[in-house]
Parts: sequence; C-alpha cells; structure tokens
Amino acid sequence: MNNENTICPFCHLDREILDQNEAAFAIFDKFPVSKGHVLIISKTHLADFFSLSEKEQIKCLSLLNTVRDTIQLKYQPDGFNIGINIGKAGGQTIDHVHIHLIPRYSNDVENPKGGVRGVIPSKKEY
Repeated sequence: MNNENTICPFCHLDREILDQNEAAFAIFDKFPVSKGHVLIISKTHLADFFSLSEKEQIKCLSLLNTVRDTIQLKYQPDGFNIGINIGKAGGQTIDHVHIHLIPRYSNDVENPKGGVRGVIPSKKEY
C-alpha cells in the first residue's frame, strides 16, 4: 500500500473528471476491465470506505447513481458490478477510498453467475 513517501494518484490527479459533487469525483479507470469502467473517488484522503463520515458515504453513493445513468446512456451495458476494495487482503492497491462501477455486457465472460463472489474463485459457484 502507499507509504508516506508515495504520492497518491487520486490526490494529484492527472486525468479529466467525468462528474463530481462536494464529497467525491468520478473518473474513467486507467486500467478498465470493461468499456465504461469508472471510479468514484472520495475527496477526503482516507483508505477505508468505513472511515468516511456517513454524509461522505452517502455523497459517494449518490455520485455512483448519477454516473451509472451516464454510463448506461453512453455504453448501454447489460448489467453492472460495484466494488470497493478495502485493505491489502481485500485487494486494495491505492490507499484512497474509491468505488469501482464496472459495466457488464452479455457474453463478456463465459459464465457470469456469482458476480462479485468471483473474488474468491472457489466460492463463485454455489
């Protein structure tokens, strides 16, 4: 994870902001897993979503809804996955709260059943 000497890429953004509100902003993911993959990023530099105030959490989720509408109109996905990685064990690589909005398309994988359960492949099928 980031240490004191690492510059946070979300605090020192070098990309266009898609949308924002007082607590969060949205950008397209630099390494998208699908067309239209967006990150909702807290304006407060904290690593853990649960460390945000309730108001900040609500504002992040509000922006998630707004951006979802934009992505739906622009790309017409057939579904979405929403994910927040928290902590190293949870797969977090940037120590700054961000929510993934991942558009999904019919036939983008052979069997999408289980969705986010696939983070632990042996638990996806049930």
